[in-house]
Amino acid sequence: MSKREGEGCPRRNADAGQDMSDDSSSPVIAAFKVFQQELDTKHDKHERLVKISRDVTIESKRTIFLLHRVTSVPDAEVILNEAEVKLDGVRQKIGQIAEELRGEDLHQFHRAFTPGIQEYVEAASFLHYIRHRRLISLEEINARLVFMRPEKGSAEAVVPAAGAQVLTFQVTPSDYLLGVADLTGELMRMCISSVGNGDIDTPFQLSQFLRQIHDGFSYIGNTGPYEVSKKLHVLRQSLGKVEDACYALRVRGSEIPKHMLADVFSSRSAALIDPDEGVV
Repeated sequence: MSKREGEGCPRRNADAGQDMSDDSSSPVIAAFKVFQQELDTKHDKHERLVKISRDVTIESKRTIFLLHRVTSVPDAEVILNEAEVKLDGVRQKIGQIAEELRGEDLHQFHRAFTPGIQEYVEAASFLHYIRHRRLISLEEINARLVFMRPEKGSAEAVVPAAGAQVLTFQVTPSDYLLGVADLTGELMRMCISSVGNGDIDTPFQLSQFLRQIHDGFSYIGNTGPYEVSKKLHVLRQSLGKVEDACYALRVRGSEIPKHMLADVFSSRSAALIDPDEGVV
């Protein structure tokens, strides 16, 4: 009995080896190897986009911090020009994102780079407001995200010269809206700085501008991205603080020394805002 079992073992081992050799050439195994390669390639691209987005976020934040100095320097144009140079560097980073997305479905990788794009929109719109006292449009932002890249046979590219093509990156409407919503917090901080430097005109300009942005977001309602409803509450807080400051300046501005206006303003909370008001 044991001998027969012993004789059968080499045969079973041979059969198992034959099965393994058959599996290696199986069309199912070959198909799964192709799927594995595709998933690995997509994962690697996702990780690269996340890293580029972090760089875009960091440089955009540095640009915003730089722009807040315009209220405390004698020559604001120097700060604005330096901010433009920084934003040019950020746009080159976004060009790397466009390069990674060439021939790909943008929505498959959108979550990988949307934080950086929102931060860039916030920085670009902040600079645009300081220069022109108005909100930059989505079309104006996208018009600046045009890059020259070596041709790779992309069907969507327009070839202006031999060996080069125009590569564009389109900011989505949702990223634009979320970036503008974050802008309101920077405008509120700009209002505090302006009051601290004795500028009593800028808070009233900012108040009017923030009301217009708030009205625009109110028209969107529940039809916009989910994140807008959360950021709308922060927007209302910023607007309430600026309006509270304008009220204090108008009613008690002549009673409070200019060097104390910023302390009075920053110490006032947004108590007039209902905490549940941000729920849409």
